[in-house]
Amino acid sequence: MDSTEGWSIDADLAIPPLQALGWQIDTVPWRAPAIDWSAYSAVYVGTPWDYPEDVALFIRVLEQIERSGATLVNGIELIRWSIPKTYLRDLEARGADIVPSLWFASLSPGHLPSFFEALQSDRLVIKPVVSTNAKDTFLLDRDDGPDRTELLLDTFRDRAFVVQPFIESIRTEGEFSLFYFGGVLSHAIRKVPKAQDFRVQEEHGASIEAILPDLSLVACADGILALVAPAPVYARCDLVRGPDGRLLLMELELIEPSMYLRMHPEAPQRFARAFDRHVAGRRRVQ
Repeated sequence: MDSTEGWSIDADLAIPPLQALGWQIDTVPWRAPAIDWSAYSAVYVGTPWDYPEDVALFIRVLEQIERSGATLVNGIELIRWSIPKTYLRDLEARGADIVPSLWFASLSPGHLPSFFEALQSDRLVIKPVVSTNAKDTFLLDRDDGPDRTELLLDTFRDRAFVVQPFIESIRTEGEFSLFYFGGVLSHAIRKVPKAQDFRVQEEHGASIEAILPDLSLVACADGILALVAPAPVYARCDLVRGPDGRLLLMELELIEPSMYLRMHPEAPQRFARAFDRHVAGRRRVQ
């Protein structure tokens, strides 16, 4: 982003181990004009968390990078696929257990009551199909008043969105994130919202702790990553526990996930090695 003020970012922890592998590194805002991308061997999509404000421009920049000959990490085909949250629908069709989801192109008056019935839940989460950091994400109760309805109509009248039941375990057990570099599990964390909130991002006050994931978490995340092709260089798999105890996929972040490199002493080196191996492999193929 042009400005990262107010954001929790630790992607720069990967710079020293990348330099140790021989890389020279520039940090480039994605909106910067007239960048000669051909001057770079590779471009890592790090923290462009304002891209939903202009998705078309963001994709054009990625296309410019792709045409320049620089290796884009992750690749443009994965990024295109995972920008809209409808990738979850694709993964469900391939066999993944996702948080139950309803997809809509726009919101009309009178729609809301049917969502509660369809998902058999008294509490729903409504969010844009394209978004980051829980922006324009709403927690809605069945008995919320007309002011809340009007706000939702203003937000989604001409905007695609997804509706999901609120997963109550998020407020107690939290959300689990497992991080993969080069297809190998690196580390994992647990994110718990602050009291009276439901958002698990640090910027919204959530608590973050490093964990050693149990076998069920690892098996679930491994299975989800196996459904993705081509294999991503880096990925974050966000899992929650449903009412019946099953682990459900909340998000599979392949574009610009916060990778919490600070949460494990070896994570920066693991990322650097996976990045270096991938780019070296692409050069051999070319």
